Amino acid sequence: MSESTDRRTFLVSAWKAGLAFLAAAGIWTSWDVLRPRLAAGFGARVKTVSPDAVPTDSVLEVFEARAYLTKVNDEIVAFSEICSHLGCRVPFCQSSGQFECPCHGSVFNRAGDHLTGPAPRGMDRFAVEIEDGIVVIDTNTMVDGPPPGTVTVDEPSLGPACSEESHG
Repeated sequence: MSESTDRRTFLVSAWKAGLAFLAAAGIWTSWDVLRPRLAAGFGARVKTVSPDAVPTDSVLEVFEARAYLTKVNDEIVAFSEICSHLGCRVPFCQSSGQFECPCHGSVFNRAGDHLTGPAPRGMDRFAVEIEDGIVVIDTNTMVDGPPPGTVTVDEPSLGPACSEESHG
């Protein structure tokens, strides 16, 4: 009888240890996902590059701010990468030199002006400041994009749209 009690005690202890391990793994995973993040990214002030590094004929993607930087008429501008239509991420197409929303087909020029598609306005902008020789994007301060028909820069498409390249 002593042998079966030892076996039973061992199995109960093994189950308890396994469940404790599973609970610890669940807590670890949940904490990793739910822990508060430091204020460095969207919803904060994001330091980027020097003003000289901001392109005048293309855009620079700033992942931490979920934004794009470019110069429009010698002014540094930061655009939200979120479409003003339904919130899809709008990538910049290098071949056309335009922003092209893959969800519903809205197209914006390099200055964020609405060109075509269902978007109700141009691309929204973030406030930009130069601090200690670095461009800082304030992702807490967003300004609605310009209304359709606004032409800040008159730049025709440079080539084929990215959506055309991917569909043949």
